[in-house]
Amino acid sequence: MEQAIFAAGCFWGVQYYFDQVPGVTKTTVGYVGGHTDSPSYEDVCTHTTGHAEAVEIEFDPAQVSYETLLKQFFKMHDPTQLNRQGPDVGDSYRTAIFYTTENQNEQAERIKKSAASDFNDPIVTESSKAGVFWPAEDYHQKFAERTGRGICHIPYKAI
Repeated sequence: MEQAIFAAGCFWGVQYYFDQVPGVTKTTVGYVGGHTDSPSYEDVCTHTTGHAEAVEIEFDPAQVSYETLLKQFFKMHDPTQLNRQGPDVGDSYRTAIFYTTENQNEQAERIKKSAASDFNDPIVTESSKAGVFWPAEDYHQKFAERTGRGICHIPYKAI
């Protein structure tokens, strides 16, 4: 299994979307890219920790490639919006790819350039080496699946 970490706004809908992609074996919502240890949802909501709401994805590369996950990432949200997605505003809702290997970074940059022609405005998605991924509280895990709410700006179904 391999891992990928994406931030595309509210993590509830992002998790719901990636859970539908064949080859994704596990998803966990949490926080990454900040400068404090063990942040809580309340901490991240202050916009002082630097963390993004993100989804850590475990996937089987024999069933789905990292490139396919990147392409899905750019289809599921608006990568031209800085520090917001849909109704959610703030740096914790930024668009970001947190790569775990240099190969992932290279693929991310290539797909980002390729996706640019699909948008009228410049893509503002950041690419950063993944730091510590802090899992979110239990009540956030599989929130959309459990409650039928929280899909927010994310398309209903993975394409």
